[in-house]
Amino acid sequence: MTEPSGETAPEAAEPTEDLREGTTEPPAPDTAEGPESAGGPGTAEEPDTDGEPDALEGAGAAEEPDAPEGPEPSEESDGRTDTAEGAEGAGEPESAEEPGDRVAAGEGAGGAGDAGGPEVSEAQAELAAQRELRARIEARKAEKSGPVASGAKLSGTAADLLAAVRAVEGGAASGSTFYEAPGPAPRRPAVETAPATTARPPAPERPTAPAPGTTAAVREVLVAGGAPEALAGRVAAVLGEGAAPALREDPWQLLAVPGVRPEQADGFARALLGPACGPGDPRRAIALTVWLLERAAVQGHTALEVQAVRAGLAGHAVPDPEQAVETAVSEGAVLLFQEEETAEESAGDEDVEEAPAAEQEPAAPALLGLDRYALAEESLAEGLARLVRTAKAEVWEGGELERAAGAHGLVLHTGGEAARAEPVALAAAARERGLRTLVAVHADTRVGKDAVTVAALLSGAAGPGRDEDGAFALDLLVVLDAPQLDVETGAMLVESLPDGCRLVLSGDPEVLGAPGAGRVFADVLASRVCPRIASRVPDPGPLGELVSGIGVGELNQVEAPGKEVVIVPVRDAGEAVHRTVQLVADSVPRALGVPSEQTQVVTVGHGGSAGTRALNAALKQRLNPGPGRFGGYDPGDRVAYAPAPGHTVTGTVLSADAEGLRLRCGRDELLVPRDRVESALRHGWALTAHQAAGTRWPAVVVVLPGDAAGGLSRPWVYTAFGRAERHLSVVHGVDQALPRAVAEGVAPERTTRLRPLLEALLAADGEEGAA
Repeated sequence: MTEPSGETAPEAAEPTEDLREGTTEPPAPDTAEGPESAGGPGTAEEPDTDGEPDALEGAGAAEEPDAPEGPEPSEESDGRTDTAEGAEGAGEPESAEEPGDRVAAGEGAGGAGDAGGPEVSEAQAELAAQRELRARIEARKAEKSGPVASGAKLSGTAADLLAAVRAVEGGAASGSTFYEAPGPAPRRPAVETAPATTARPPAPERPTAPAPGTTAAVREVLVAGGAPEALAGRVAAVLGEGAAPALREDPWQLLAVPGVRPEQADGFARALLGPACGPGDPRRAIALTVWLLERAAVQGHTALEVQAVRAGLAGHAVPDPEQAVETAVSEGAVLLFQEEETAEESAGDEDVEEAPAAEQEPAAPALLGLDRYALAEESLAEGLARLVRTAKAEVWEGGELERAAGAHGLVLHTGGEAARAEPVALAAAARERGLRTLVAVHADTRVGKDAVTVAALLSGAAGPGRDEDGAFALDLLVVLDAPQLDVETGAMLVESLPDGCRLVLSGDPEVLGAPGAGRVFADVLASRVCPRIASRVPDPGPLGELVSGIGVGELNQVEAPGKEVVIVPVRDAGEAVHRTVQLVADSVPRALGVPSEQTQVVTVGHGGSAGTRALNAALKQRLNPGPGRFGGYDPGDRVAYAPAPGHTVTGTVLSADAEGLRLRCGRDELLVPRDRVESALRHGWALTAHQAAGTRWPAVVVVLPGDAAGGLSRPWVYTAFGRAERHLSVVHGVDQALPRAVAEGVAPERTTRLRPLLEALLAADGEEGAA
């Protein structure tokens, strides 16, 4: 079972009451509870309770957790909601104790609640720290209550201000009203200077915003159809300069805007067209067909069977689904595919008599797809075939992977986290041979100083640059985390490689698939058109033993003498949030020496009573409290930034100015433009497994509240548990749903066309891969 859709897209912050101060209002308290937990993998530990010894201080048998002492968890959160998923309340633990973090000087709580204080109880210390925190916040509010220095006012209607950081519409007012310069620069640890890099071409410019006249014309049409004016900017961006007349002619084009549902588009069409429209309108049929395929792409499919599309249309009251599909195909809105036999299959059929009709295998089902994904798959297949055919076979001495890379243009490598060292060593050996070599990763560049992310390579922000033909100056490209390649990214990557370049795709086939459409690595593996080298290097230690067992469907109890795996049973979602904050802020740093900034929380989804929104609100309150002065963010906040769909990087907020938010992400300093903050940024103390894929941390806390049971699958558990390098804490409240998901929860197959395309191109060439 895959994760809920939309997990990889950062959360949007709702507008605050006072935009200049960034104040927020608390939502309604959370009342959702999960079932009582019972056991799990590893050594079960009793979770520490306020004022009692920590769970990580000693290993023991599984026990029922005691009721927490001291102040009860607060039921307030930061007031932000996800406009795509709806607001979810969340219980937050107390926020008094503040371990030293990346907080600006003067922002901390003063350490009043430090563990081990012999004279002051923890409850008293927390209450004192809370009073001190409230006093500082009130003082900051009082300082800002005077007149704004610039004297400018925000223009436009309140409905257009969907986030506190959105640029003032029309550009008449200065953005400095909100992005005011911070006070005295906080004291931060000295940042290491990034290593010298090769001069690279500038990154491509971002698309310009639609013209104000276009947006105004679209707003007029939306008002006439009873749709929210706030959609005007998004509609203009999606439909382009002719958006207004296009909407008047075909109101169902509103479905092209992400987040718009069919019933909303139907109401908009009725308001504009009146009795002239009906459920069988051809324009409606075409728009719904495209919408169904776009939704399927979010779930990873590049195409759908015709019968599935017809069933979807019937579910939306289309009177003649078969005719609707024919109309969409004839108008060129979607493409129809019928898988053909490969050359090898056709040759084999000539040697045998034609079988009776009853014994013949049914023909492959007809598929419908959108042109963007069809072109990407075809381009990717042709590009891979080109690399296979143009690489010059050479004899390379070394291990199995090195010999295969020397003899073939395309090689696949599979294995766990420890096996990543093998393709990295291959790249180093190739450099010694004088080859122009690069290692590309999905997110985590710690594999080597020369590694770059795939996104940075394609944008031109990193890597060797391109020649006059647009190809990379490379002889060998090694791609780690290959399962995270979606079909469009894979096509762009392969198209950029010159003839004769060797490509090694390496990854763990058990992890969650790409967040976008397609399953590039799995399809190439299944096609058997190139050598496939399986690593024999196991992941070490208790964590490696646990994750390896999950990969084959077994949730084993493992010996963890060094507290490598700890299970923290919880009774409900509120306790899950409380225990998570306690682990990150206190238990893991004290017992294992892993600081909070090196501990990552992973949960099932953004929504829910213990999703990323609820956990991030609670973790911010404990680790870096503040008013959210920059659109809900403060200096020192940990954030997750999605510069491109499906690609998430984590970092820390440094500052903000009129241009946007400035982040520190690993070795790099990034600027998030202010008009992208709402859509591309969220707090990052807690991530989903899809967001965390391709990155590892010294310590990981996986949160499994009772309401998360339906989102669990074996690939999800394998991916989440595998993010930990030294320590894994499992906040366990799903009872037997966890072992059941590991044993039976196989993620559904994605419908794609890459495998038959590759087989048709390469199987006849005799490029049968070695197992």
